[in-house]
This record gives sequence, C-alpha cells and structure tokens, in this order.
Amino acid sequence: MSCCCQQPDPPSEPPREGSCCGGGAGRRVDYLLWGGVLIVAIAVLGHGFAPGAGGTWGAFAHSVTSLLGKIWWGVMLGIVAMAFLGAIPREFVIAALGRGEGLRSLLRAAAAGLLLDLCNHGILMVGAKLYERGASYGQILTFLIASPWNSLSLTLVLVALIGLPWTLAFIGLSLVVALATGMLAEHFTARGKLPTNPNRIELPADFRLLAEARGLFRDADKSPRAVFRALLAGVSDSRMVLRWLLLGVILAGLVQVLVPSEVFSRWFGPSLLGLALTLLAATAIEVCSEGSTPIAADLLTRAGAPGNSFTFLMAGAATDYTEVMVLKETTRRWRMALFLPLATVPQVVALGWLLNLAGG
Repeated sequence: MSCCCQQPDPPSEPPREGSCCGGGAGRRVDYLLWGGVLIVAIAVLGHGFAPGAGGTWGAFAHSVTSLLGKIWWGVMLGIVAMAFLGAIPREFVIAALGRGEGLRSLLRAAAAGLLLDLCNHGILMVGAKLYERGASYGQILTFLIASPWNSLSLTLVLVALIGLPWTLAFIGLSLVVALATGMLAEHFTARGKLPTNPNRIELPADFRLLAEARGLFRDADKSPRAVFRALLAGVSDSRMVLRWLLLGVILAGLVQVLVPSEVFSRWFGPSLLGLALTLLAATAIEVCSEGSTPIAADLLTRAGAPGNSFTFLMAGAATDYTEVMVLKETTRRWRMALFLPLATVPQVVALGWLLNLAGG
C-alpha cells in the first residue's frame, strides 16, 4: 500500500499498515479486511441463530464458525505478543535473537519458534513484528517454519494421534527444513541476491541484555492505561495478518464444504502422485495448524503415508498463501516472499518421499 506523504519514513521505522504517516487524512479503506469481517460475521451470526440450518450455506456457516473456534486463541495471543514486542526496544530483540549471522542465531530463532505456543496465524503476527524490530530475514524464516505445529499443545495432540517416534521424527525434520532455509536466506542476503532488513541496527559493544532488561522493566509504565494503549497498538499492527487470515477462513470453509477430509485418507496414498496431491490440497485448503493435525494423523494411520502426513503439516509453512502475502507486505518485496516456497517446497517433498519409503 502506497503512502500519501511526500517524504518517506526513515528505514528504521516503516509506516504501519493502513496508516498514512500517522495521519488520518488520505487513509484508504481496507476492503479486503472489512469484506472478510463482514462475510465471517454474517456466517457466525447465521450459525448462531440457525445452528441446524442445512444446505451449502448452513455447512459453510458451520465450517467458518468451527474454524474461528479453533484459531481465535492463537490470534488473540498473537495480538498480545505483538503489543509486548512493540513496547520493547529493537536492541533487546536483536540481543535475544543474536546478530543474525551464522547457525547460532538461527538456532535461537528456531528455539523461539518452538517455545511459542501459537498457531500458524498467530505466529505470523509475531514474525512480522520481529522483522520490524530488526531480526534478519533468515531468522524470520527459521522462526516461522519451526513454529506452526511444533507448539507444546499440538505436539502432545500429535503424540496421542500417531505416537512419540513419528512425532519426534516430524519435529526433527521440520527443524532441518527451518535451519536450512534460514541459512539459504542468509547466504543469498550476503551475496546481495536478497536485500538486508532496513530495520537492522548494530548493538553497542557494552550492551548487556539482562542489565538493560531489568532497567527497562523498572522504568516501564505499568498503568492500565498504558497496557490498554499497547494492546490497541497490537490490534493495529495485526491488521496485515488478519486480512489474509479472514480470507483463508472463508476459502477453507468453502473447500471443507466441497471436499470432505475423508478424501485425503482414501485417495492420497504413499506415492509420488499422492504426495503431490497432498501438497496441492494443503496449499489450496489453507487449513490452520489445529485443523491440519488430525488430518495429517489420518494420512499416516489410515492412508499409510507418513511422508504425506509430514508434507501436509509442513505445507502451512511452505506454501501457505497467507504467509507469503504477509511476508510480501512486511518486506515490501515479492522476491523475499516467494523465496519461502521456492526454498522449502523441494526440501519438504524430498523428505516426504523418503518418509514414505521408510514407512513402507
């Protein structure tokens, strides 16, 4: 979205989505966001007033309401995390993640992704804010790929569905993809093929994270009014993700009405064709991490295709159009957004094929 101001903001502080250099004049209506809000609201209200309605509309309203019931907590936690990160100076973010060079900083980003118990839509908000705070693009990709279904809650669900050995194998392989993609991004950034983060800052040599953090916490305004302002800022910053999230919910509702989940277990077997169809279906369905877990388990237990199961889980991080569009709006470059599927899809397909061979 272009800005109406003549003078651009400095690189260290990019304008917020939907704003015009902080002013209200010239602000454009976000038709994608508000159109999604309207359609989803009508579906939820329709399901609430007529929960037993039949036909295509009734099934669509039920599907949209069910999806929102699964992801709302992740979105809310994502907004809170964005509000929290927005109040933290960029020096702290960079010190916590490392300086964005080498395997150690990528391992920190992967660990942060594993520890955050958010769905793939909530984690997108955090990733966008981390980029604004100065994290490298390699760290952002590692963080996003390591996060979506590797949260503690979904890991426990997956253990119950497919067992501990397969769950550990999936987590380990997802970390391989995350770290490999992050290293590729850093390699191409160093060679000038990908631009560096314009928000990047260098830390002072005497910067001490713990000592500075204690001082920041001591001096922070903890009044209810300040907390409320921070939450409002988190909501504002999350609009970029919410617009694509709502579109994804609408599309997922339509596809779930037309394509029942049983189709996956019946037709998507452990073959190259089944693997390709799994990747295409997961990309088109745009299912959230909570919804992908039981379907992925079904692909393993009933279709006998562990590679397809892994691919279905990873498709949310590898081919998700919501993630690609958010990366594009965050970095303002298609080249950086398309790097995600171009770097991850070959890895996911290769690992899925090997898993199908091992599982057979």
